[in-house]
Amino acid sequence: MTAPLLDLELARRIELAEALAAVEGAETLARLRPGSGAAVERIAGGFAVYCGTNSPITQAVGMGLAGAVSEEEFDRLENFYRSRGEPVRVETCPLADHSFVEKFGKRGYRVTEFSNVMVFPLDAANGAQAWPEPPEGMSIEKIGHEQIDLWTLTVSQGFAEHFPVTQEILEVMKMFALGPSAECYLARIDGKVAGGATLAIRHGVAGLFGASTLTAFRGRGVQTALLHKRLARAAEASCELAVSLAVPGSTSQRNIVRQGFSVLYTRVKFEKEI
Repeated sequence: MTAPLLDLELARRIELAEALAAVEGAETLARLRPGSGAAVERIAGGFAVYCGTNSPITQAVGMGLAGAVSEEEFDRLENFYRSRGEPVRVETCPLADHSFVEKFGKRGYRVTEFSNVMVFPLDAANGAQAWPEPPEGMSIEKIGHEQIDLWTLTVSQGFAEHFPVTQEILEVMKMFALGPSAECYLARIDGKVAGGATLAIRHGVAGLFGASTLTAFRGRGVQTALLHKRLARAAEASCELAVSLAVPGSTSQRNIVRQGFSVLYTRVKFEKEI
């Protein structure tokens, strides 16, 4: 299946779809725990998001795709994080306006991370019947709010080598999962919880994220089964495009590419201590 051609409109659509997932998580956290300090501010066509110190969701996303970015807008970005005692971290699309990108160099930012944005075109032919069932002994289910705590713990433990499982992380993950557009899935092998993942559908874009497998169940096809389940659901919902992110050259990227995804572009994370 042919990957779409990248242009500014498509990049903006993908970046804002993902940004809204973070925005919903922050807004849910702020609503359910007002003392959390969670906050969102619309800046330079994207969003600055704060969900607590060192949270993976605490960063700016989607900026610089709506035209030139002024010094005043960049000051607002820095002040948003400075006022919260947090470094500025900005996930940046390569199609962002040059006026935005050049400010990172002028203001002393450093590159701290790359991530590949991978896409899979969806159409009516990719319905639920097009995707294989999980292997024998494995089941994939979409869960309700009554199992959110189990999902949160499972996914957080699966990410433990990247982010220590703290109470703050558990809380942020839970609020993220409770966002109005989030759908959460659990995988079980022989009845035992083995992994989990998330799907968010916005404006025809299916965002696949939050996927992890518990150490004891790795190498048994859990992530592939979770991916197939979410792609089937996205096709049923008439999504045109599925999107997933991974570190370049990682096991996650290799697994996703094997399922027919292709790299559309590479993001750069710029960071600065304020």
